[in-house]
Amino acid sequence: MVYEQIAAVDLGSNSFRLQIGRVVDDQIYPLDTLKESVRLAAGLTREKLLDEAAQQRALESLSRFGERLRGFQPEAVRVVATNTLRMAKNARLFIPRAEAALGFPIEIIAGREEARLIYQGAAHALPAVRHKRLVIDIGGGSTEFIIGKRLTPLVMESLFMGCVTYTERFFPDGKVDKKRFNDAEVLAAREVETIAREYLHVGWTEAVASSGTARAIADLLEANGLNSDGLPGITRSGLAKLRALLIRAGSAADLKLAALRTDRIPVLPGGIAIMSATMAALDIEHLTYSRGALRLGVLYDLIGRFHHQDMRDATVREFMRRYHVDSRQAARVERAALEVLGQLIDIDAAEHENDLRFLRWAAALHEIGISIAHGGFHKHGAYIVSFADMPGFSKQDQERLAFLVLGQRGKLEKLPLAAAGDPIWRLVFALRLGALLHRSRDDQPLPACLVRTTGKGFEVELPVGWLLDNPLSAAALADEALNWQRIGSALRVRRRVATTAPQ
Repeated sequence: MVYEQIAAVDLGSNSFRLQIGRVVDDQIYPLDTLKESVRLAAGLTREKLLDEAAQQRALESLSRFGERLRGFQPEAVRVVATNTLRMAKNARLFIPRAEAALGFPIEIIAGREEARLIYQGAAHALPAVRHKRLVIDIGGGSTEFIIGKRLTPLVMESLFMGCVTYTERFFPDGKVDKKRFNDAEVLAAREVETIAREYLHVGWTEAVASSGTARAIADLLEANGLNSDGLPGITRSGLAKLRALLIRAGSAADLKLAALRTDRIPVLPGGIAIMSATMAALDIEHLTYSRGALRLGVLYDLIGRFHHQDMRDATVREFMRRYHVDSRQAARVERAALEVLGQLIDIDAAEHENDLRFLRWAAALHEIGISIAHGGFHKHGAYIVSFADMPGFSKQDQERLAFLVLGQRGKLEKLPLAAAGDPIWRLVFALRLGALLHRSRDDQPLPACLVRTTGKGFEVELPVGWLLDNPLSAAALADEALNWQRIGSALRVRRRVATTAPQ
């Protein structure tokens, strides 16, 4: 289903932003925007804990966003959190409070996933061209660099430097002098130099900046005539003039410039230092500005999911190729697992659509760990799924998928703690049974297998003749019952005398 109105919420390290768009012929037209300067990164302690004051600012902002989103269907809203919540060790404790305030689930996305979505947003907001573009997005806690062509990102990276974190580190009292500014530029240049060789080798024709820091700098340069030849956007010469004016003023608050927004004053020095170092390290003379960035990219990604063009599907196919997955075996296990799940729930119901997706992805990727070693391959696979860059997947998505890949075989006690009634146990059961029944890796038809839930767990009913003819599988099912018993659940294996399923 495609919704007429969709929404994206960006929980950035500096600002929280909400964008609502109207969908017309697969194009998004802005309908409403909200922005609040939360300064989340400023509340991150040295121990990487988000302090209570920052949490309260965030919760108050989210409750206001939640009021505006009241009446939206969950599928029409996507909420993404970036660097600060990637870094915060207490993010797991904060997220449930944040979701309760907002009323929608929150995804913590990886740096490269953030970069992918930023590029999608920037590319959709710019004229279509044939050449390669470099997009630079300075956020509150991280800066993303993407080279892409048309709507396809080619190279993506996220560096741990942002306007909030650099301002807090080098200009904590708001004072700016030449030494402090040079120190900030040197550190930023060192970060950019780690990617400079690859990016310069790939090359680009046009360099573009996006998001709040770039817009604030571009506005200052344009409004005050600092750019050479009156060029729009950000020029290296204009930025050098702004840098000199900032150092001479001694603080951003004392700059006497047109278009200086008060909400940007607290983080402007860090942003200018990062932009200055970046343009020098990558030898960029001119940056144009794109009004599209992360939020717009999230909205277009959401439209893709409505049309069954989910980036996550493409990522799973790529991982199958990269890790040389036996696609025939993956398909066998998927069919069997879906058959099992279909006896436990109505898999055509919209409420179970997400479970169905994850079971399919887990079946497709359940053997990727074999590319590392056959022994403990489920553990290797879970590690890959947990820590690899998986475009389209949030951190929570990857954790859920890793849970299934790890849980496909072996002891269940090794799985992270999940509530007894969590629907993920149904998926684990379906995947384990599908893999167990296809251990022979052939296309022999499976027996008529009946499954059901019981008060304490699951029940499997199989023809007695099949169990007698397949003693290895019968023994594996007996072991499986013990595995469920060890975690306080139950799996009962019943023998059916009839060779066909009862009517």
